[in-house]
Amino acid sequence: MTRLLLVRHGQTVWNHDARYQGHTDIELSETGFNQAHLLAERLASEPVQAVYASDLKRAFETARILAIPHKLKVQAIPNLREINFGAWEGLTFEEIKTRFRELAAHWYTSPAKIQIPQGETFAQLKERAYNTILELVKKHEKETIIVVTHGGTIRTIICALLDIDLNHAFRIRQDNGALNIIEYYQDRGVLCLLNDTYHLCSVS
Repeated sequence: MTRLLLVRHGQTVWNHDARYQGHTDIELSETGFNQAHLLAERLASEPVQAVYASDLKRAFETARILAIPHKLKVQAIPNLREINFGAWEGLTFEEIKTRFRELAAHWYTSPAKIQIPQGETFAQLKERAYNTILELVKKHEKETIIVVTHGGTIRTIICALLDIDLNHAFRIRQDNGALNIIEYYQDRGVLCLLNDTYHLCSVS
């Protein structure tokens, strides 16, 4: 059995302001750093053999904090990045609705069908992210690994795991600093924990 500790990065200022980040390289806020440290305390006793992350600062820095108790270096993987929001990056959803009215009207109900201007589709994100996860699981047979990535990325990974239509991706909640656990028994993955944030109870 391979155990995957799948983590959403800590909060950024853009998360707080509800701005779409995508590939824009935004750093953790003070709250985000606190969230990462609290999760690091929670996972300190886990027998972790490797730590991986998206190469974007908010994910990589979260992973670096989680890796400290295990004396491990973080290995950055660009394919674990958030969806490329293209022309939507830096905008709030209200701004997107004003500038891209027709696409925005279908975004939360049919994200699998939306081609974001200058960006990606959810299907493209799912393919690159889940294939990467399967490669890591194969590489770390019978080990425990931490993977830190992004909200949209995690949603597509879970959709792939459970064979859920990507159009239902936004029915899966992913909070900043949340922990998800997937156990892989050869080729069969079992979702054991979803969007767990009890370690963040002391974060204001």
